[in-house]
Amino acid sequence: MNLNLFSNIWKLYVIKASKWLMLFMPTIFLFFKENGLELHDIMVIQAIYSISIALIEIPSGYIADVLGRKKSMIIGTLFGFIGMLIYTFASGFWGFLPAALCLGIGQSFISGSDTALMYDSLVAANMKEKFIKFEGRSIALGNFAEAIAFIVGGFLAEISLRTPFYYQSVIAFIGLFVAFLLIEPPVSKLGNKKPWTNIKYIIKYSLVDNIPLKWNIIYSSVIGATTLVMAWFAQPYYAALNMEVKYYGIIGAVLNLAVAFTSFYAHRIEEKIDTNKLLIFILIGLCFCYAFLGSFLNYWGLAILFLFYLIRGIATPVLRDFINRFTPSEMRATVMSIRSFMIRVIFAIFSPFLGYVADVYSIQTAFNISAIVFFVIGLVSLIFYLKNEKIRLE
Repeated sequence: MNLNLFSNIWKLYVIKASKWLMLFMPTIFLFFKENGLELHDIMVIQAIYSISIALIEIPSGYIADVLGRKKSMIIGTLFGFIGMLIYTFASGFWGFLPAALCLGIGQSFISGSDTALMYDSLVAANMKEKFIKFEGRSIALGNFAEAIAFIVGGFLAEISLRTPFYYQSVIAFIGLFVAFLLIEPPVSKLGNKKPWTNIKYIIKYSLVDNIPLKWNIIYSSVIGATTLVMAWFAQPYYAALNMEVKYYGIIGAVLNLAVAFTSFYAHRIEEKIDTNKLLIFILIGLCFCYAFLGSFLNYWGLAILFLFYLIRGIATPVLRDFINRFTPSEMRATVMSIRSFMIRVIFAIFSPFLGYVADVYSIQTAFNISAIVFFVIGLVSLIFYLKNEKIRLE
């Protein structure tokens, strides 16, 4: 075992924690409202954030494959730090917009690079079969960190809704510092072609030539967008219930602990449940939760949110593992970035519309539309994936 490369695991855990220890999240909806934004405005900012990720996602993944995962991680954590500083001192829609753009750029460079760096570090340490275990633990740690942030951030927000951002900037700087300590794992390199030629080759390989990988990426992206929309609808749902603000942090912490729990044991769940059945369960389970929340506006909805987050905890590491199985090491970061790109595109397309529906009609109407949209596009991609996977195995 290469112990130096294996040390990347704990460093990635620290960076993950620094990203997910989001002290501002318990009251982010209230923070935006205090600064004059409606839910539609919030969703527009998040859509722009997602578009900025989408535009840079694939090039940044390619940079990680060519120049190194470590350099990509450093760039990503640097922009994340700058974005937090801007949020700390900005106000209003146009003040928050550059902060969102910086965070989007930062997320683009980290997304895909962290997963690829972990997988290739485990390959070098002869432990690649342990990827889903360590990836699940990474996701679990991230959600434990977010759960703590929901509790601590709620107390900090009692000082002022801006106070959590001061502390967040320090946390972001810690992530940047640890990124410099990462060790670049040995990986195969792409041929000496022009960058855009290589990028086109990888896109064609993953979305045209490798049919099972193509539908795997599309299905995984739909599920990712499904969970991302819910993350931004949770607090408006609390508001619709007329819940006291002091409970936002507690409930947020519980939901993230739910993700942490199932992520931690995702590798065992995958071992015991047939892969195809697990994929079907994830789609039906998430969309059922949307439909329930759209039909009932009461405190039973909190139990359904808990179920949603339990399923989310299973979905993320399992779907990433499926993609890694089909992907060569020399293009792994770029392929994972393609997945993230598609998640952000789907989110950017639907979230402003869903935010508008919630403002003009109700949050329940937005939930019902989400259930229908995500189930239809998720089912289509899943059917094509299962069909082509069956052909591949025959």
